[in-house]
Amino acid sequence: MGRRNPGRHSGTPERVTEHPDLAALQRRLAEFAAARNWQPYHTPKNLVAALSVEASELVEIFQWLTPEESARVMDDPGTAHRVTDEVADVLAYLLQFCEVLGIDPLAALAAKIDRNEHRFPVPGTGDGHQQADS
Repeated sequence: MGRRNPGRHSGTPERVTEHPDLAALQRRLAEFAAARNWQPYHTPKNLVAALSVEASELVEIFQWLTPEESARVMDDPGTAHRVTDEVADVLAYLLQFCEVLGIDPLAALAAKIDRNEHRFPVPGTGDGHQQADS
């Protein structure tokens, strides 16, 4: 989960002492699946479907909350635990999906940020073209 932002989200741990890198996490996920002989099921189609399901489970937690309630969701330890678990599930399936397809998720994100910086210049520095990103 990472270091906690002071004064926010009392439902999360104060700190995590060590952050494993993405490659190490991907190796652990691959080893976990291999030990259970799950690789035949870890196709891109199945992994992206599982990713969608887990993202939907995260949405479900927030479904009927007001914007104000959603901003305080981490204040309740039980709800904070559910949110944290669903975030972990989403990230796990995303990392497995990237591994199967040979995508470097950090490089993909960096390239996307670069493209968005060009597409959406700071007001007053470009043509002002604004369009929702996909």
